[in-house]
Amino acid sequence: MIAYLKGTITYKSPTKIYVECGGVAYDVNISLLTYEKIERLQEATIYTYLHITELAHTMYGFADELEKEIFLMLISVNGIGPSTARLILSSMSAEELQKAIMYQEVSLLKRIKGIGPKTAQRMILELKDKVGKVQIGDSVASDVAPGINMTMTEEAISALTMLGFAKNISEKTIFKVLKDNPSVANTEELIKLCLKNL
Repeated sequence: MIAYLKGTITYKSPTKIYVECGGVAYDVNISLLTYEKIERLQEATIYTYLHITELAHTMYGFADELEKEIFLMLISVNGIGPSTARLILSSMSAEELQKAIMYQEVSLLKRIKGIGPKTAQRMILELKDKVGKVQIGDSVASDVAPGINMTMTEEAISALTMLGFAKNISEKTIFKVLKDNPSVANTEELIKLCLKNL
């Protein structure tokens, strides 16, 4: 198995790159998430996954190990192949995907082409415990109980940020309040509780 390629990017598009290593160019399929991170790079380390079938050997590449880890989680779900996993990672950021799964937001996952309600529910069921253990940016979603309303959370973060509080501090405070007060019913109540803790 090829763990990663370190070399020169000789061709680049939003869905595919060629990485030249020692005179050999590898054809690598990428997501938009990876493309955004390497768009201006000429030299890069691309973490890879080689998908082998009877008809072809297809290589998928990732700008970092985190995206590769999430990709591997996605293809472990019955009904999600590498192409669908790449499409998911092109449709949402790693953090958005983590939150959608943690908060059981079936409607958000269904917006992705090729993901129906059954597949979305299967993703949540099989991955909610796994994605909670993954550290993504400043996210502390692993500390939050599943089932929390994502819309309410985002509205509260937006409101606290507009009130002058730093986003990362607001986010951590909100998750702490929700963990301590799981019965919070609306955004207004959530914001009031957060203001007492800030």
